[in-house]
Amino acid sequence: MISWWRSRRLRLRLTLLYGGLFILAGSILLWLTYLILAEALEQQFVMGAAKIVNPPPDVIVRRPAVEEVRFVGDIENRADNVLSQMVHSSVLVMILVGVVALVLGYVVADRALRPLERVTETAQRLSESTLHERIGLGGPPDEVRRLADTFDAMLGRLHRVFDAQRRFIANASHELRTPLAINRTVLEVSLEEPAASEDLKALARALLGTNARYERLIEGLLLLAQSEQELTVRRPVDLEQVVRAVLEQIDLQSRKRPVTLHQDLRPVLVEGDPLFLERCLFNLLENATKYNVRDGEIWLALRQEGDSAVITVENTGPPVPPYEVDDLFEPFSRMQGDRVRSYKGSGLGLSIVRAIVAAHGGEVGAVARRDGGLRVTVTLPCEAP
Repeated sequence: MISWWRSRRLRLRLTLLYGGLFILAGSILLWLTYLILAEALEQQFVMGAAKIVNPPPDVIVRRPAVEEVRFVGDIENRADNVLSQMVHSSVLVMILVGVVALVLGYVVADRALRPLERVTETAQRLSESTLHERIGLGGPPDEVRRLADTFDAMLGRLHRVFDAQRRFIANASHELRTPLAINRTVLEVSLEEPAASEDLKALARALLGTNARYERLIEGLLLLAQSEQELTVRRPVDLEQVVRAVLEQIDLQSRKRPVTLHQDLRPVLVEGDPLFLERCLFNLLENATKYNVRDGEIWLALRQEGDSAVITVENTGPPVPPYEVDDLFEPFSRMQGDRVRSYKGSGLGLSIVRAIVAAHGGEVGAVARRDGGLRVTVTLPCEAP
């Protein structure tokens, strides 16, 4: 009921405006009618009665003085009664007509706003995959028609831009990965060459490391661009299974700084792309492991709160200033000591996390721990029953 009233606020405001203007105009008309009628009664009856009581000098009428006073008073009382009855009847009629005016005002406002409601429904229904739809509003070329035509033209421009972006991502994915793959193959072959010197092999290994960093950077950029678009795959996903698959990919004890993982996982179903969700959780755990201390700890929790799935990844690590936490979600930002810097690394992990979570209709936030490290919380809508 509350949502119904909220969705019709403009109609109600227009209805009250129409009704208020009608009551104001009716009150002014009633007041003017009262003045005109009072003036007419004064001239036609009261003054006429005075002439009868006080005839001209050439007319001799003998009448008791008491009867003359009663006659004039009776005329005045009748005039006042006529005015009172007129005001009372006019107020009742104005109230009835005012109610009818409110109903008609709501009908007129509803009819006038119906094209705008169609524009709103179309805008709410449209997404990246349905930009080819148009409003196609007919009728006379009035202000609402111009608005709908302008909106259709804007949709056409957006459709062309999104198509160009998809083609660019596909072309960049091929054009950027192919040379790096060729370089990697050449370097690996040179390492297997028996006649290659140790200096050449050392150079090849260094170039392989540089090539691998560029491959990770390009893969991260392409994944960030894809995750910021609308999801093409939506199906029920058990987040607990996704988390366990990610844990099998990350070996927490093989790094130079081993960490201890504490798990609290519960089955939660969401709707989305399982590959994107897996990459999201992988980045969260990888960051929690990479930016940790020796013999540090990670707390991973998965639970359902109401209609939302909540993923919490908390880790020990270097202190993070609370006012710089939000900068970690920006591309090419990462921790350097106790500061957030934008160099020495791609820093796309949390940026990709934010883009994937936003594409799934969720939210992500981080809080600096008092003893160092971060607490990252991801909230995703659960699968509709």
